[in-house]
Amino acid sequence: MKSTIASTWNRVFALLGRVSMYRLVFLALALLAVLAFLLATLGLVSVGWLDILVTAVVLAVVNVAVDAAAQRILRLSWRIESSLITSLILLFVLHPTVQPLGLVGVAIAAAVASLSKYVLAWRGRHIFNPAAVGATVLTLITAITGVFALGTSWWWVGTPILGPVVLLLGIVVLWRIEKLRVVALFWVVALAVGVVNLSMQSSLDGQAPDVWSVLWTQLWSSPLLFLGAFMLSEPLTMPPRRWQQLTVAAIVGVLVGWAPAIGAFPVSLGQERALLIGNLIAFLFAVRTAVRLVLVSRAAPTATVRELTFRTTRPLAFAAGQYIELEVPHRRPDARGTRREFSIVSAPEDLPTLRIAFREGGGAVSSFKKALAEVEPGGTLPVTGVWGDFVLPRDRSAKILLVAAGIGVTPFVSQLRHLSATGDVRDIVLVYVASDASELAFRVDLEASGVRVVAFTRDEPAILPSTWTWAGGTRIDAAGLHREVPDLDQRHAYVSGPAGLIADLAPALEKARSITTDAFSGY
Repeated sequence: MKSTIASTWNRVFALLGRVSMYRLVFLALALLAVLAFLLATLGLVSVGWLDILVTAVVLAVVNVAVDAAAQRILRLSWRIESSLITSLILLFVLHPTVQPLGLVGVAIAAAVASLSKYVLAWRGRHIFNPAAVGATVLTLITAITGVFALGTSWWWVGTPILGPVVLLLGIVVLWRIEKLRVVALFWVVALAVGVVNLSMQSSLDGQAPDVWSVLWTQLWSSPLLFLGAFMLSEPLTMPPRRWQQLTVAAIVGVLVGWAPAIGAFPVSLGQERALLIGNLIAFLFAVRTAVRLVLVSRAAPTATVRELTFRTTRPLAFAAGQYIELEVPHRRPDARGTRREFSIVSAPEDLPTLRIAFREGGGAVSSFKKALAEVEPGGTLPVTGVWGDFVLPRDRSAKILLVAAGIGVTPFVSQLRHLSATGDVRDIVLVYVASDASELAFRVDLEASGVRVVAFTRDEPAILPSTWTWAGGTRIDAAGLHREVPDLDQRHAYVSGPAGLIADLAPALEKARSITTDAFSGY
């Protein structure tokens, strides 16, 4: 059962990984906007089709213009997808209108949202969700001035006819960015707190609460689904570790579910206020993870593996096994954008030196790959954050199996270097699958760790250390793995590599005590 779930998860991830997370979010929101427009022409949503069309145009024009100007001034790479994503989110949060004063309010929210990306930012990281900032500022201006024609946040996306579509598209996006469990916790907490809150209000009014009716209303006639899938999940406002992400999700869920009014401010500010508080907590968790790296050197450990060595310009905190998101600004980026995720090869103890590696194979060359190849030593690249929970268990007595498929060995190199540097001795077996013996990268690091390594390669390596074993061909089946690791049922398995290969390996790991995967989709 464990292997089936892992296999299915990674096959879907491999498919979705062909599109950048930013492009996927844009496509999902665009599809939702088109559907809402069509429903509006039939009178099935609470806003008119002309209101949606005009508001969308104003939002797009203002966001694109402000982003383009700000990034030109700051000499940053302009990413039109970011502008359009902010516009589409605001389209569903604000009150669409064709009234002149209302469109002024829409333009204010759009401009504030775009500017917040640069003003309310720290080392390339958003402190707050831009759309939430824009909607909050507009709502506060309206409440303070009393000019209600400017508009406020309205969250008209929270309607039963759009709910199932929001949920479906949200699951696709969350699956791609691996935040489904985090946002699911937010949904559960928000629903539970909301039901309790409304039930208590009904009781105070002398009415018997209809729990199922309240639950149905909270799920389909509120902004919970949209808020979680497309705003809470924003990568640049997420903390790095899963426990931190779950903490933020639970806090935002409680605040959204309760959503009390503050003084004269409208109740509709509850969603934005809750999200902004969560963003601030997330920022405090991640304040030291956004830095700039200076390229020191390049190396080629094998014919297809490329290694980059950087020097950090500011303090950087990470755990062995985590990954960074590296940005390489360049003109005309392809569908996957200007950012990619790379597992860290070096250990935390190696800082300020930081190493990453990637496979340079055949096929079409991405715009990112071309731009990265043009970066000369001394060049500076921004890291937008450090993420991941692919870390070894705290229990030092736990028996561990590491399974690396190709370049998937990189996080294990970091972990083993960390264990060696700290003198932490553990019972670890590394199964290393590569196309042939010459593609067994980072042998020096692995040999220095002293762990047992089982190599699955097409040809037998000419020289093997005493702790290494050659197990034959590149395919692992259950019998072959159990032969090489007879105590598999006592070990916690950690599997790293391309999502498709992880899906293939999952059935062979059925007997492991647990399976933790680290899938990636190339660059």
